[in-house]
Amino acid sequence: QVQLVESGGGLVQPGGSMRLSCAASGSIFRLYAMAWYRRAPGKERELVAAISSGGITDYGNSVKGRFTISRDNAKNMAYLQMNSLTPEDTAIYYCNVQLHWPALPEYGSWGQGTQVTVFS
Repeated sequence: QVQLVESGGGLVQPGGSMRLSCAASGSIFRLYAMAWYRRAPGKERELVAAISSGGITDYGNSVKGRFTISRDNAKNMAYLQMNSLTPEDTAIYYCNVQLHWPALPEYGSWGQGTQVTVFS
């Protein structure tokens, strides 16, 4: 089973940027789709962004044009670049790895999550 560790969360002001990282264990990382989900207080978990093993990307409607997902298979890493952050982006962000595409929250392994707080 793939182990995931997120990093890069914290506090940021509206309009700012932040990059999240997800480190994955395992020698077949390149075969997995990677995804970022988030859960805000009082809200359902939602897909933020996903990237297939072949580099196809998918984004949630609320982050399109602001967030970018990428991966580095040589380093077993996935990233989420977040720009133009708003308070509505405040949530715990979770990294997910799975063999299913499109990525679905019912599948795969999860990291422990990292808190992102956008405050004014």
